[in-house]
Amino acid sequence: MRFYPGIIFSALLLSSFHLPAQDVNKQILRGHVPAIVSHLKPTGKVAATRQLNLSIGLPLRSQSALETFIAEVSDPSSPDYRHYLTPEQFAAQFGPTEDDYRELKNFFRANGFTVTGESPNRLLLDVRGSAADVERTFHVALRTYRHPTENRTFFAPDTEPSIDSSVRILDVNGLTDLPRPHSKVIVGAVNETVSGAPKGGAGSGPTGNYVGGDLRNAYAPGVSLTGAGQTVALVQFDGYYSKDITNYENFIGIAPANYVPLTNVLIDGFNGLPTGANNANLEVSLDIEMVISMAPGVSKIILYEGNPSSFFPNDVLNKIATDNLASQVSSSWGWSGGPDATTEQIFKQMIAQGQTYFNASGDSDAFITNQVDNPPLPNQPSASTNITQVGGTTLLSTNSVSETVWNWGGGSGSSGGISFSNVLPTWQSGIATAANHGSPAHRNIPDVAMVGDNIFVKYGNGLNATNVGGTSVAAPLWAGFTALINQKAAQAGRPPVGFINPAIYAIGKGPNYTSDFNDVTSGNNYWSSSPTNYPAVAGYDLCTGWGTPKGNSLITALAIPDALFITPGSGFTAVGAAGGPFLPTSQTFLLTNTGAASLNWVFLDPSNLLGAAPSGGTLAAGGATTVAVQLGNGGLNLLPGIYSSSFTFSNLTSGVGQEQQFSLQIGQSYIQDSGFEGGDFTNFGDWTFVGTGFSGGTLYNGVVTAGTFTDNYGTNFIHSGLSGVVLGEAGQLAYLYETIPTIPGQTYLVSFWLNERDGATPNQFVVNWNTNWPATNTIYNVSNFGYFDWTNYLFIVSATRTNTVLQFGAQNDSGYFGLDDVYVYPIPSPSLRSIAVTNNSTTFTWNSFTNLAYRIQYSTNLATGNWITLGTNKASGSISSTNTATVDPQRFYRIQRLP
Repeated sequence: MRFYPGIIFSALLLSSFHLPAQDVNKQILRGHVPAIVSHLKPTGKVAATRQLNLSIGLPLRSQSALETFIAEVSDPSSPDYRHYLTPEQFAAQFGPTEDDYRELKNFFRANGFTVTGESPNRLLLDVRGSAADVERTFHVALRTYRHPTENRTFFAPDTEPSIDSSVRILDVNGLTDLPRPHSKVIVGAVNETVSGAPKGGAGSGPTGNYVGGDLRNAYAPGVSLTGAGQTVALVQFDGYYSKDITNYENFIGIAPANYVPLTNVLIDGFNGLPTGANNANLEVSLDIEMVISMAPGVSKIILYEGNPSSFFPNDVLNKIATDNLASQVSSSWGWSGGPDATTEQIFKQMIAQGQTYFNASGDSDAFITNQVDNPPLPNQPSASTNITQVGGTTLLSTNSVSETVWNWGGGSGSSGGISFSNVLPTWQSGIATAANHGSPAHRNIPDVAMVGDNIFVKYGNGLNATNVGGTSVAAPLWAGFTALINQKAAQAGRPPVGFINPAIYAIGKGPNYTSDFNDVTSGNNYWSSSPTNYPAVAGYDLCTGWGTPKGNSLITALAIPDALFITPGSGFTAVGAAGGPFLPTSQTFLLTNTGAASLNWVFLDPSNLLGAAPSGGTLAAGGATTVAVQLGNGGLNLLPGIYSSSFTFSNLTSGVGQEQQFSLQIGQSYIQDSGFEGGDFTNFGDWTFVGTGFSGGTLYNGVVTAGTFTDNYGTNFIHSGLSGVVLGEAGQLAYLYETIPTIPGQTYLVSFWLNERDGATPNQFVVNWNTNWPATNTIYNVSNFGYFDWTNYLFIVSATRTNTVLQFGAQNDSGYFGLDDVYVYPIPSPSLRSIAVTNNSTTFTWNSFTNLAYRIQYSTNLATGNWITLGTNKASGSISSTNTATVDPQRFYRIQRLP
């Protein structure tokens, strides 16, 4: 079989032969040269033998579908609301293909690198190689420079890197060692005297510092929830001393038997020992102690500790996402590099999985213009729209909560402002006002806040304790608070709250705002270097977002958005031929009142296709009822088509309606992805392939428009659309199959298009309609085809069970079969639609079906059993009959579907 290098086609090749070397496209990777080097003179070159670690970011697939999913998973009106994916499901639906991942590994190995780390979602590939290998592969020279503010040198590429790989790459970490992790904690004893701003001092710690129970009294007064059953993940780039944590737990009154378990996950070769640099150990201890203060009964805190000297933040974030062990995540670190596409992909995976990520917005008061987006500054990822940004307050009183914006002056205070690199997320619409100086077009920061001032912390292996401030206090407090929310959600049988921004902005713009949040209306984050300073105002502002949580009210609002809890959380689809029958005809739902008071509910269906028994009623507190939603007779007279609708269970007491989707598919194909337009097996609906494919199981695919090939060779694999399948292994049958829902006794039309362009033998093609899978019911089996162009094959079959397997098998030792446009349609029994009489002519119409033939007959006397044929092959579904009444006083008509 011939194969042409340089052809990329949107088809799936499943034949046993080897690909020749492919021409590749050079990719230029933007944003990898630090801006600072343009102002520095190189001091030398990196030694050619020096070993360097790189972390390669790959793009997700089906990005538009992912955006739709993460919007719906956070939308209470969507059937997918809080129906999260597992890491395995996310990788299967959206991760880079296994073929691309394998090809990229082979590329780097061929260029002298060692693969040092692989990720289950295939978003990251870690490799190690010499500086010479890096320079050759990425077409750069690695220069060394003296850092302008730190006592060290760093290296960076002299030009934007490029790479000769056909596998697309988003970005590469490790081409420079300029970035370092930046802890956001500020020691209060040094900085608090700078400003005459209001100070806290009502806590039970030394000199009035806030500790443990003080924080719960402020933000969770009277709440019995402790975070039991929940796990919190902390992003870290340094280590801690366990002695400090137990000392703190003892200090706030936690008995040794109730110490919170800590688990360390060491990443990128970090040994876990505190470095003592730049308050890093203080930061790690603070984060742990703040989670314990707010959620003293949390089941586990996992510290994901990246290597501070070999800095790869995406490795840490991706490990948290692919582990998916914690529903709440917090980070009090910033880093340079600006908005990072791979980082944002990881955050999106967390949203899809129901993980809530809190990020300390920053401690430099109001962001100056473009500061939050400026790559050289350590503000990543404070501009992100896919995580919750947390500002800071000064807590003046805990009993009746009184707060002002945390601002020590001199550029030490709650960071907020506008990210001009990110457009306004939909959930932030309508919040910009002349008073808060917000943007109506771009991302506004922060989203929420908690105390960031006058906090007591123990650190330094029992040697140190001090008063600190910073939004790095507030972020882990919010993670601990979310552990309380998710504990309450679990008690009510609800899923985790996940990405909370859509929910908290809905609350902020709704009637219950002041019941759920403490609105911080005094203070500001002004400082001398910012041309745009932001004041605290009523409602949303760019100092503290919507404010701080108001205990059980916000916990309940987020954990249980409505007291009417419905399972399952999605509707159903009924399928069948025109005129029925349909399957399934009903779905049972359990309605539970999780609230403390009775509620009234009602079932609503604007399509009038469904009915419910009962259709409404009253549920006492804690009460439940079963509701059967049934398809009525309204669909029996509908023509073939897809009729999509929605029905709603409405809580009349709260005014909240929960929408479920319903679809009635009449005369439609039962096959998922009939034209293979998913582009590869991970998107191929319910198709499953059994075979080896290329040697090593490689699947070769791409996304291009049919007809762009040099000699039309690639289009032979595609009958219509942009994708097709090539099937046929050497020496054995390879199989492609899908299980479809069927109705026992129903007749179906199986249709597919097939070709064979080489005409070489031996070959064999088999079609099985397996109504008693895994036994084989073969409906087509032909060997040694010669050359033939695209041909449509039609088979009429019937089902004996509610599930049937359609299976294609192919062997083609030197060529291939092209397979495309596979459909399975239910065939309706012909039934009369209309009769029209004009003069002496009678016109009949019936529910005909494309590709099938019908015979129309009449008889003048049913007793004789003699039928006279009026016409055959009347696929149009219409025929006229002329009848002279004097000849035939009566006629009886019938319509038959021909085999």
